[in-house]
Amino acid sequence: MLDLLIRHANLPDGQTDVAVAIQNGCISAVVPDQLLASAASIKTLDAEHQLLSPPFVDAHFHLDSALRYGQPRVNESGTLREGIALWGMLKPTLTQADIEQSATQYCHWALANGILAIRSHVDISDPSLVAVQALLNVRSAFKPWLDLQLVAFPQDGLLRRAGAQDNLIRALDMGVDVIGGIPHFERTFQDGTLSIEWLCRLAAERGLMVDMHCDETDDPMSRHIETLTANTVRFGLQGRVTGSHLTSMHSMDNDYAAKLIHLMAEADMRVVANPLINITLQGRHDTYPKRRGMTRVRELIEAGLTVAFGQDCAMDPWYSFGSGDMLEVAHMGLHVGQLTSQAQTTQCFDAVTTQAACVLGLEARGLAPGARADMVLLQANNPSDAIRLRATRLAVIRAGQCIASTPPKVAELSLGSQNISVNWRL
Repeated sequence: MLDLLIRHANLPDGQTDVAVAIQNGCISAVVPDQLLASAASIKTLDAEHQLLSPPFVDAHFHLDSALRYGQPRVNESGTLREGIALWGMLKPTLTQADIEQSATQYCHWALANGILAIRSHVDISDPSLVAVQALLNVRSAFKPWLDLQLVAFPQDGLLRRAGAQDNLIRALDMGVDVIGGIPHFERTFQDGTLSIEWLCRLAAERGLMVDMHCDETDDPMSRHIETLTANTVRFGLQGRVTGSHLTSMHSMDNDYAAKLIHLMAEADMRVVANPLINITLQGRHDTYPKRRGMTRVRELIEAGLTVAFGQDCAMDPWYSFGSGDMLEVAHMGLHVGQLTSQAQTTQCFDAVTTQAACVLGLEARGLAPGARADMVLLQANNPSDAIRLRATRLAVIRAGQCIASTPPKVAELSLGSQNISVNWRL
């Protein structure tokens, strides 16, 4: 007896009319529907030839600052630097309860939108580590439904801010999962290099992953990703290091960028672009032509690197929008990167599902026998449709249990004597 049988599903890889069998919280079979037509199950869900997808994964977010738009005031310049300054003013006023409340609200948004894993950077610059404790509590509270991975992030600089090294170690000792950094925000290029070396050595000693905000600037000479790549190899961290943002690559000389991408592929680097934020914050000092800042997603994918997209911010000192919708992120990434072929559109979908899961090191996440039964049923035919429509999440399933549902999006037209139901699927 199966716990759940999903019938007549389309899958992202192009398979149609598929049945997915679920037992004890895991997928036990993925086969053509007719093979399980007579299978007994406690519950059956008819997908009606809509897209059954792996869950969405947000590979880069900041839960501690989320949903604080306008506090202490609005970012009028729209720049990264003003956002950092506003966060510096805001964070001393936030209590642990404040952060837990807003993070909880955002996690509810995420689950409703089919996000079942988030990597959230948490600022460790304050020696009280209030934000760290708050997000550890949220991680524990949401553990049954959400994989929340925390990154110890020295927002004010590892060497630039006194005590940051000690704070970071204490955060790891409290249970934070990943080592973060921000080398381009240190006082000098040399300090940025030293911070990378220190952090990678610590990761090697502790057996941890690394995810650094790296070269989040329009300056083509900001090349800390080269140093991070070299130290990944030096300390044997291949496959465990992520460079987030990498917006300077947008402005780099093409010959140098080609060499750099080859080195990154050799080091098995992971990359996270944040399309919504990168095109909002970057290029602010340009007139025309105006750079948009997102890193070289197409070239990185073509070189064989694992590339994911992140939401990064939602209604905070840096970004006034955001709703926890990873299809919105994929939609923007597709347009900014001009990733419009069928294969590239699927890659953008993968960047917020399977590739993002790979960045987080999540094993057995997908629609395959043996994987945990985490999935989302979308009101769409295929990944391209899902991105085009920012498709309704009809059902969000965690370990075989439906934890969220949304009615299909259908409009009713009254045109004279005709009543017509409009569904945006072709």
